[in-house]
Amino acid sequence: MKPLKSTFGVNFDPVANPEAQVISGKVRFSLLTARLLRLEFSPDGRFEDRPSQTFWVRNLPVPEFELREDAQRLEIETHYLLLAYKKGQDFSIDSLRITLKESGEIWHYGARDPFNLRGTARTLDNVDGALELEEGLLSRSGWFVYDDSSRLVFDEQAWLKSRQSAAGYQDLMFFGYGSDFPACLSDFSMTGGPAPMIPRWALGNWWSRYWAYADQELLGVIDEFIEHGVPLSVCIVDMDWHLVQTGNLCSGWTGYTWNRDLFPDPPAFIAALHERGIKTALNLHPAEGVHDHEAAYAAMCARLGVDPKLKQPVPFDIADPQFARAYFELLHHPQEEDGVDFWWIDWQQGTDSSLSGLDPLFWLNHLHFYDLARNGDRRPFIFSRWGGLGNHRMPIGFSGDAVVTWDSLAFQPYFTATAANVNYGWWSHDIGGHMGGYEEPQLYTRWVQFGVFSPILRLHSTNNPFHERRPWGWDAETERVAARALRLRHRLIPYLYSMAWRNHVHSQPLVRPMYHGHAGDEQAYHCPDQYYFGSELIAAPFLEPLDADTRLSRQVVWLPPGEWFGFFDGLSYTGDGWQAIYGSLDDIPVFARAGAIIPLAPAVGWGGIRNPEIIEVHLFPGADNEFQLYEDNGLDQSSITPLRQRWTAKSWQVKIGPLNGLAGHLPPKRTYQLLFRGLIEKSSIAVHRNGKELSVAAVYDHELNGMRVAIPGVVARDEVVIGVTSPQIDSVNARLANCRKVVRAARIESRVKLALDKELAQIGVNPWRLEKYELHLTRSQIRALVEISSGSGFHRREMRSTKGETIIFWNNQETEDVRYKLVALDANNRTQMEKGPLPRFAVISRDHDKMTYHIGTHPTVGQISLDSWLESLPGRLRPQQIKDLDLAISFQVQGARDHSATLVIENGRPVLVRPAHEAVNATISANMSDWLALINGKEKAENLFVQGKIQLHGDMALVLRLAEVFDIVSPGIYQPEGWRLTVDFLDVLRVPIS
Repeated sequence: MKPLKSTFGVNFDPVANPEAQVISGKVRFSLLTARLLRLEFSPDGRFEDRPSQTFWVRNLPVPEFELREDAQRLEIETHYLLLAYKKGQDFSIDSLRITLKESGEIWHYGARDPFNLRGTARTLDNVDGALELEEGLLSRSGWFVYDDSSRLVFDEQAWLKSRQSAAGYQDLMFFGYGSDFPACLSDFSMTGGPAPMIPRWALGNWWSRYWAYADQELLGVIDEFIEHGVPLSVCIVDMDWHLVQTGNLCSGWTGYTWNRDLFPDPPAFIAALHERGIKTALNLHPAEGVHDHEAAYAAMCARLGVDPKLKQPVPFDIADPQFARAYFELLHHPQEEDGVDFWWIDWQQGTDSSLSGLDPLFWLNHLHFYDLARNGDRRPFIFSRWGGLGNHRMPIGFSGDAVVTWDSLAFQPYFTATAANVNYGWWSHDIGGHMGGYEEPQLYTRWVQFGVFSPILRLHSTNNPFHERRPWGWDAETERVAARALRLRHRLIPYLYSMAWRNHVHSQPLVRPMYHGHAGDEQAYHCPDQYYFGSELIAAPFLEPLDADTRLSRQVVWLPPGEWFGFFDGLSYTGDGWQAIYGSLDDIPVFARAGAIIPLAPAVGWGGIRNPEIIEVHLFPGADNEFQLYEDNGLDQSSITPLRQRWTAKSWQVKIGPLNGLAGHLPPKRTYQLLFRGLIEKSSIAVHRNGKELSVAAVYDHELNGMRVAIPGVVARDEVVIGVTSPQIDSVNARLANCRKVVRAARIESRVKLALDKELAQIGVNPWRLEKYELHLTRSQIRALVEISSGSGFHRREMRSTKGETIIFWNNQETEDVRYKLVALDANNRTQMEKGPLPRFAVISRDHDKMTYHIGTHPTVGQISLDSWLESLPGRLRPQQIKDLDLAISFQVQGARDHSATLVIENGRPVLVRPAHEAVNATISANMSDWLALINGKEKAENLFVQGKIQLHGDMALVLRLAEVFDIVSPGIYQPEGWRLTVDFLDVLRVPIS
């Protein structure tokens, strides 16, 4: 019998470099990276060097560190962390602590973290709306501790077994990344393994339905998609592929024998799918084992020593190596030889197995994934539920049977993005919802649009004839919009596949929360309905139905600092602010950053999965950038074509190639169609290939507002340079265009609509001109026009992470005519009031326990770092508070390293200067620990002043005047009930909120 490792083997390297290990009695500290430490305590002095379920690689380059110790104490210091341990003691709150040097945050052994940003969940089965997620690797505290003590380990045969460690043994993984969230995910992938490359075909549209299809009926559905010009790449066959009427104690959910009444010739059926360019998987519910009605029953009995005459089922026991081998070789490999491409592991039967501590789901995922790659001729791939930390190595995820409601749709963007916090980047949802609820054309369409901008797009529903997932099964408008979206998905595959490679190499999933790139900005934590979609785009799909009066859907989007462009309409937006976006059923809010490079395939009615002969590259102005277009043959040959652009006011230059890597998987010649977005029609463009000028046609694309340049005949090793001299950008006024969209779509009396449309240009400059239309417009119509034209507004929604609600406010131009008033009761039942001009950004968070109110972009929870607090100072100063000031205040903070900076205000404009400014009006100095206690609300300023822990030099009156402006106190905390809030927009619209 060949060793199991040759069948189910993976590459482990679990023993840390001896030079990275520090052993002191019963304790071992392993420095895996400068931010990631393994902390072990072993009562018998024996440590674990086998790979665990989650962590496979510990032999990593030794980070620089300094070890200091004496008879009582041991200290280990890396660039980022300082570990202190009292020698000879068990791990305890007194014996072990780690300091994050950048922020000063201190973790003590056993500390609980209330600021974890969560990870993902096993399933959305039967969920209507939200559910609580598991802990993730990322936290606003800047650290995360994973207890690996009870996780199983792999033996020499790559099989899981219990550790059999001494009672009290502890194995902790300490991630200390501060605000560098990408570094945490990178460190996790180094020791937990990278996310693998998924097959390119998985990025197309999937068809799936729980339905007792016959073979010709299901092929007929596929042919309908072909006839309607809507491409597919995968067809899942749900559980009715096998016998469900068993005649024995089997419920029918578990099965391995084709139902020949529905599928008389399974290999021919699968071949017919393959002829249509479709990959396929079969549904598995393996928990009931193998009963006597199965075709493979006798073979399983013979293999496992069961008497077939007894007709007793062969029990499912995936923890038994002999059963597992028979399970694959007798039940699955023959199906794969007939053409099955992968398996849908639909495990719903709990977490217990015959091996204590082994979750069958995790092990099924692991074994199926690596077994599929046993011959080296295909890329492994499964479709299954989340099996816990480490499951990122085995994509993709089936999120389960969600209820068909708007609430379920609204939760899925947050659910999908937050999974990136455990590097799980490939969730597949039942697009359209699975069961129950009310089927609505709008809901279906918005779900499909979200699916386009989600990791995997899979149309699916339960076996109810009133759940429709074909676009043409609805009305003509729904078909038009949904079919257009599904075609767009296949166009996006070059971009998506490049992002899959980026996730594999750099541990950055396709869909990521905004705070991954903006950890020090409070705003990034309050926009859970949007996410980064790859390196170039932000997506914020509409999650609510059309309003009856505006006839548009509404979404509120935070755009980070920088310039941004509507991907579809080209409208230009200034970042570092919030936008109320309104759209028709056709619209999907997607934004490209300045300098974005987005490669697309040509539009197709079928196919579109292979490396295309034509690449359409959308280029956005405003910044330099480089995009790496990744392509391969699906297995062992790959290439990267660099796409670079350099931007100045005098020139816009784009370079394509030359290719890095092999080229056998690429078409011999390729046409690049470059679309310079926002470029006016009269722009001058020159093209050179390998230094020789080409004569090419430049055509203006009026729909996309840009110049299109086609460059045919490009081979892999060519370098093509396209130059635009003195680029003239047609900056469409987003404010005016969006107001016009509202007016034209809204249900307004036609004469009023005409007058309003003529006045929109003036309203964009002077929003209070809307006042005279007050009696002609509904509240939602006025609100739409006011928040677009004034750049201010509020948005109320349920929290996605927990029960409660959030209200955010924004006032991008800090318009003083937009005002608010908040009246609330504090913990002592005293009335508190906040009022004045609407802040540039503020947030109210309310749950069953309390209501908090916070102004400004500096963090509100977790350990606020000194640097993030300092950097946020200029943004927290309101113009009206400093308009008459000219001053410089120096901050001097001493700690693990000195922090110094000067806040300079000249002509009412604030800026932070590093290093400290020479001429200052006042200096504030303190130790790091005292300053962190102050800005994190753990200590009052007056106490620190009295104790001499904060010292002031210079103009005391000036410092005291600005103390409130600096916002060095903790956020306002109020009772969750008994509050009133009113927002007054320019005397045009007053909105009471309570």
